[in-house]
Amino acid sequence: MVEIQSNMPRNPRQMQAEQDAAVAKSLGNIKNKLLVMSGKGGVGKTSTSVNLSIALANKGYQVGIIDVDLHGPDVPRMLGLQGVPEVNQNKKLNPLRYSDNLKAISIESFTPNKDDAIIWRGPLKFSAIKQFIGEVDWQDLDFLIIDSPPGTGDEPLTVAQTISDAKAVIVTTPQEVALADVRKSINFCKTVKMEIFGLLENMSGFACPHCNEMINLFGSGGGEKTARQMGIPFLGKIPFDPQMVTCGDSGACYQEIHAKSEVTKAYAAVADAIAKLA
Repeated sequence: MVEIQSNMPRNPRQMQAEQDAAVAKSLGNIKNKLLVMSGKGGVGKTSTSVNLSIALANKGYQVGIIDVDLHGPDVPRMLGLQGVPEVNQNKKLNPLRYSDNLKAISIESFTPNKDDAIIWRGPLKFSAIKQFIGEVDWQDLDFLIIDSPPGTGDEPLTVAQTISDAKAVIVTTPQEVALADVRKSINFCKTVKMEIFGLLENMSGFACPHCNEMINLFGSGGGEKTARQMGIPFLGKIPFDPQMVTCGDSGACYQEIHAKSEVTKAYAAVADAIAKLA
């Protein structure tokens, strides 16, 4: 089991009180908090979290990413981040820096062997997520992007209970099997009274490299239709591009390498909508 270094006293009540105070202080320095979630895996939720964060950072905003997908953390790999966060003079962890405007924290950074399984029950997850908020030196942020695992389990529930003003960005692909699970995520947000910022349709169409004809690999329009039916904002469509897979695997910045692509333009448009919160 991985342990994040803690400088709190051993008395459980005092430990809890100090952790809650640290969480409240950190959140007070963060203007906007967005929970990126999905109903099922494989819809590109983490690539969405990473690329929206980069798009916002490129617009000059201070952005942080918390990777609360504790069993399948991928944010450091997609950002090309290496190393272990260090404890600073304030006895807090410095998040790993991607750029002057973007920093991140993930459980993967604390695992010596990246292939080790994190086998934790709910209470340990709850504690780790609160540590990621309160014991990391985020300083002042315009946006905190929280990448959660698929579904409606411990991690998104902990975020909802800990960050009362968090807003959800829900990611789906167009096919019905994904949309059926997305409707559960929407109802989760309504149950815990988390505002839904909007629904994003990922892998929405693929331009044939030979004839440039658009191919709907996973169907078309399902995300927009679901958003309309469920009464939530529709944020737009992100096309499918195999180069996104290549860049994610290598830790390269897709938006830098493919600055004029339709995918980059689509993420910039969604970032523009999010930026209106600032």
